[in-house]
Amino acid sequence: AGLKVLLLNVSRAVTRDVLITFSPTEGPRMPNTTEKGKAGKIQLPREMFQSLSSRTVRVVVTVLNIQQLHMFKEVNQTGRVLDNTVVGITVGETSISGLRDPVQLTFAHGQLPPGVTRQCVFWDLSKGQAGGWSISGCVTQPGDKGTVCSCNHLTFFTLLLNPALDRSTAQALMAVATAGCGVAMAFSVFTIAFCIFLRCRFRLEETLRINLGLHVNLGGSLLFLNLAFLLNSGLSDGTQPWACKVLGGLTHYCLLCCFTWTALEGFHFYLLFVKVLGTYIHRYLAKLCLVGWGFPALIVVVAGVIGSYGEYRIQTVDHQVIARLCWITSKHLLVHYITNCGYFGLIFLFNMVVFGVVTQKSCCLQATGAVQGDRKAWKVALVAAGLFCLLGATWALMFLTYGTSSAPVLYTFTILSSLQGIFIFIWLVVLYYPKTKEATGSLSHIIRHDKAATVSQ
Repeated sequence: AGLKVLLLNVSRAVTRDVLITFSPTEGPRMPNTTEKGKAGKIQLPREMFQSLSSRTVRVVVTVLNIQQLHMFKEVNQTGRVLDNTVVGITVGETSISGLRDPVQLTFAHGQLPPGVTRQCVFWDLSKGQAGGWSISGCVTQPGDKGTVCSCNHLTFFTLLLNPALDRSTAQALMAVATAGCGVAMAFSVFTIAFCIFLRCRFRLEETLRINLGLHVNLGGSLLFLNLAFLLNSGLSDGTQPWACKVLGGLTHYCLLCCFTWTALEGFHFYLLFVKVLGTYIHRYLAKLCLVGWGFPALIVVVAGVIGSYGEYRIQTVDHQVIARLCWITSKHLLVHYITNCGYFGLIFLFNMVVFGVVTQKSCCLQATGAVQGDRKAWKVALVAAGLFCLLGATWALMFLTYGTSSAPVLYTFTILSSLQGIFIFIWLVVLYYPKTKEATGSLSHIIRHDKAATVSQ
């Protein structure tokens, strides 16, 4: 299952090209045994046989379903294989390459989904530890009902469907990200200044002072992250290898700090809204700072010891280099998947649970009349929207940008992630400032009422 082979003896004196058809279900066959127009086609040039020394050679055509066989999996592969089908061709017992008259493979398919581009590739054993897809020596000729791959060598071939990220789209995304980072830096500074102003200007209760301290650290992590990205995009070209490793580690550290502080925000809200009674931790904010800034440093040091940082190239589907960044190299993408994707995935799940609990408690208190005033409805809605952003939900879009993502999804992720600092600043101003003179706010009012209700129970 998943592997079908055709053995064919071909004479050296063949007078025409050898034609073979194949399909994912029926495998390779001679043309007269397959329905016309519903299968792929292989055309082997007769000059290839005439140049061989043997009078008769054996041609082996193999059609593999890589989903069933679990083969030909590239570590950093972003595209998908058409119909999970890979076609292997061997002639004789020698390696054949440099053909003047190329081998032509026609991959039959219907209308492809939007947002993908076709690319003829072959499995190159010299790439990485286990091999990878390469386009060297192959030309792609797209068609309405099929794609023709013309290659000057024999090996295992397939048609790869890649994300449709062309040069203009990639450059536009880089411009939007750069502008967004500049704006986010400004509003991160505003957020830090606003929180420090409230802590110094008004005599606030301890709960609000800790809240504002957390927001200062989260705003600082966002500021450093955006600054690191701007430095990375501006200084990565032409830097020394050691400097690029340092800059890549610094950028990774800032990203992990941002993730960690969103987790600490969620942990803090969990203590406030779930464990509302008897929760006292000595030097609480100092311990959170030790975790928020220290734990990412430990991860970065370990990643640096194994040599994970260096030059990372952002390329289009035709392998044109758009930008060079100092980041985790392509050889260590497993570090990226574990420390970034996996780490944030756990944080996101935890924070969404906290978000659900906080929103449910806020709605219950509103329904029982705990939150008074004409603005209570939009106030609760603002609390929910602000928490959603504060807990890092905008970063969740990065999971949708994997693989064959469309340009709108990439633009949405870039814009929302860049403007996260603006959302947090507006939320803090509306939420805290109108109530500062009374040393209270929507969150503190809900927390104090919940504590009182717990004591009465």
